[in-house]
Amino acid sequence: MHRRLIVPGALAASLLLAVPASAAAPTPGAPGIGDPYYPAYGNGGYDVSHYDLRLTYRPATDELEGTATLLARTTQDLSRFDLDFLLDVSEVRVNGAKASFTASGEHELQITPRTPLAEGTDVTVVVRYGGVPSSKSAYGFTSWHRTPDGGVAANEPEAAWWWFPSNDHPLDKATYDVSVSVPEGTQAISNGTLQSRTTQRGWTRFAWRSNRPQATYLATLAVGRFDVTTGTTDSGIPVVNAYSEDLGDHYGAARASVERTGEVADWLAEYFGPYPFGALGGYVPNTTTGYALETQTRPFYSPRQFANGSNVSVVVHELAHQWYGDSVSVAGWKDIWINEGFARYAQWLWSEHEGEGTAQELADHVYASHPADDAFWTVGPGDPGPENQFHTAVYDRGALALQALRNEIGDEAFFTVLKGWPRRYAYGNATVGDFRAYAEEVSGKPLSAFFDTWLYEPSKPAAPAARAASLARTAKPAPRPESWKKIAATNTVHAHDAHHGR
Repeated sequence: MHRRLIVPGALAASLLLAVPASAAAPTPGAPGIGDPYYPAYGNGGYDVSHYDLRLTYRPATDELEGTATLLARTTQDLSRFDLDFLLDVSEVRVNGAKASFTASGEHELQITPRTPLAEGTDVTVVVRYGGVPSSKSAYGFTSWHRTPDGGVAANEPEAAWWWFPSNDHPLDKATYDVSVSVPEGTQAISNGTLQSRTTQRGWTRFAWRSNRPQATYLATLAVGRFDVTTGTTDSGIPVVNAYSEDLGDHYGAARASVERTGEVADWLAEYFGPYPFGALGGYVPNTTTGYALETQTRPFYSPRQFANGSNVSVVVHELAHQWYGDSVSVAGWKDIWINEGFARYAQWLWSEHEGEGTAQELADHVYASHPADDAFWTVGPGDPGPENQFHTAVYDRGALALQALRNEIGDEAFFTVLKGWPRRYAYGNATVGDFRAYAEEVSGKPLSAFFDTWLYEPSKPAAPAARAASLARTAKPAPRPESWKKIAATNTVHAHDAHHGR
């Protein structure tokens, strides 16, 4: 955001050389990172490399107190900058010196350091804060779930505001240390590996570490009374699962599903390459929500996912995201197909693995189940718009596009793409356009028209392209694969209170 001096004629070069790089006055960092779907999300002017969160939580009153230390680097000369946050702040320090601060907009913490910050310098920001997360809302919703024995932070595209200050957008990924003190007998679950657990004077402190870059919405905190199980996958990854003690009738089905996490992750590695993180697991708190979320290394599952019995398919979905969505994250929220289309397709592959319907049979069923005038086809998974970010079409039409790609380039190239993509962009960010370019590189075929048809055009693709001409002629749905009911049960995986697209 440096001002650029523009002068006419031959004087331009010499005048520009005469102006020191630091001559431009420091300017405020933008209050949004520039995502058109959510213009106020994230912030400009800096990049966070690490979050250190030291928290104390009281389940009885839902009171959270914390000190967040952010390690960041400036990307411009900064006079001030924003963090995304909702709780009450008592003190902010920047590089050790007290900074002034104020709340701004729906969820912004505006910080003015004592002295401006030069571009390209390392910055340490310490924020002391407290409050009752369940009492806070922004844009008319909350992402903090109060439970009978505690609370849970899990939502997409935003959850961090309710428990730690952040640069809340997937473009700014960081590593994490999360240390939480809770009353003895209560557990605190977060991402990554449990580094230590210590108890004194009636309080237990859990210290969790995520040592790979993690998007802010994928950071999670769950406090309550959990039954915790531990194990190791065949590939040597430690697994930690947690189940609320008061899941009632859902307890058995939840555990029968989530305990297969290690098995599923090893199976997915055959398609997607080595599991990208050093920890694994899942947790099921006693929430009233209906969705699940791919919180990094330790997905969140609502009890409702298991209301009709075990559902390993939803575990497949959330674990597929560890490659597609977590390791490789969206560059912008319009790229959501990179997450959801692939996680849904993983469920189709699992169905094939379980002998409950092939991926092609599932594709035929989706294609035939939606007539040409169905609004389903008006949503383009490649850029669905914020109001349709988690529309069923992003999942089902998104997976259908992948099966069509498989038919277009052949199994060898297709599965090379599936495995190579998470390696190409490991721990980074990518766009739908990047995926198209990669698929073209691997297959040697021009695919621009293909992707336009399957991901962007607001109409039903021609039947031959879907290998469903006979189905189209009879206008009868293909026989419903046995796995369909469990797959369809995850259609609400991210349907959270329809607050998206504000």
